[in-house]
Amino acid sequence: MTSKVPLSELADRMERFRTAMDARQPGWALAAFFGRVSQYYLTGTMQDGVLLVPRDQEAVFWVRRSHERALEESSFPDIRPMRSFRDAAQALRSPGPRPVIHIEAELVPVALVERFRKHFPCAAVGSLDAAIAAVQAIKSPYELALIERTGAAHRQVLEEFVPALLREGISEAEFACDLYGRMVRAGHEGVVRFHGFNVDIAVAQLGFGVNSLYPTSFDGPGGCRGVSPAAPVLGSRDRTLRKGDLVFVDTGFSMGGYSTDKTMIYAFGGPIPDAALEAHRRCVDLQARIAADLKPGAIPAEIYTRTLESLDPEFLSNFMGFGDRRARFLGHGVGLYIDEPPVLAEGFEEPLTENMVLALEPKKGIPEVGMVGTENTYVVTPAGGRSLTGALAGPILVPG
Repeated sequence: MTSKVPLSELADRMERFRTAMDARQPGWALAAFFGRVSQYYLTGTMQDGVLLVPRDQEAVFWVRRSHERALEESSFPDIRPMRSFRDAAQALRSPGPRPVIHIEAELVPVALVERFRKHFPCAAVGSLDAAIAAVQAIKSPYELALIERTGAAHRQVLEEFVPALLREGISEAEFACDLYGRMVRAGHEGVVRFHGFNVDIAVAQLGFGVNSLYPTSFDGPGGCRGVSPAAPVLGSRDRTLRKGDLVFVDTGFSMGGYSTDKTMIYAFGGPIPDAALEAHRRCVDLQARIAADLKPGAIPAEIYTRTLESLDPEFLSNFMGFGDRRARFLGHGVGLYIDEPPVLAEGFEEPLTENMVLALEPKKGIPEVGMVGTENTYVVTPAGGRSLTGALAGPILVPG
């Protein structure tokens, strides 16, 4: 088990959240966190309960289960047990119904909100999502140290360990299982969290050959056939590795709660076709160009537009996807979630700030071959993005 998040770190996060709420939601009265990731961010533990942050009082983490574990794991100053929301409501000083209570509106089910409002009446429910996301996007030195460690282990697994796992005749599903074991032995916590609704990823998004182009509901450039329509994840039990296959592996890796995102491609038993190799090299060059733009003050939407406008129509065909299934971004924030703001995409106009962390993933689908391209995780610095997950371009050649 990792050490407790320092109290000074938690206090700084809470103060920055309050400041963000004052700026984005003037006059806010009460923020209620039900999501366990945000609970962890602000308290250092994730439990079944609710973190209440009144504007004019100190925050209290009310825990249904496990209060005992919360006390053991967290240095947060006020953690109390509750049987129901009624306990928290009775303890919280309040002159009456509040006009608005702010919650994680993109996360919390309506039924849970209604149960909460029976004991915490309010005229309306507002969103605190933008405020907490803005705070989480800028990593502290404590967080960056954890992400650095995660990135180093992630690099080693994909660049050094994966080639030994690839053997002729292994299925995608078997390879995914071997990869998961190797990741866990290297320090991976076993889970990578997504903020997006209804997102399921098991181990990685991976594929042999054209399976890496197979359509999915996941908003990303790569594809995955999966085990079945009921489980379109992990990898096919039927598709086995053959000489000449391109192997595509896009995986998150988490340590201490913090993730990095990285993609590598492998040429099994022989080189990939020249056209695919040339497209891959152009993606690698694009990643370097975009990384150089990751400086404080840069506008994500402008980086996105400028990059696309620099590409010729032929290269844009099947860029960031395959056919009409194109991801409308070039990179995304990474941290406690694998899909955080900021996003290199249209509409993201807030400037980058030093110590934001983003994954850059220029990729291109190649007919009859598979998905080529790259992905690494970078931290924003005055000198441009610094990679936390290595810089090996690939493809890695694996003898058959």
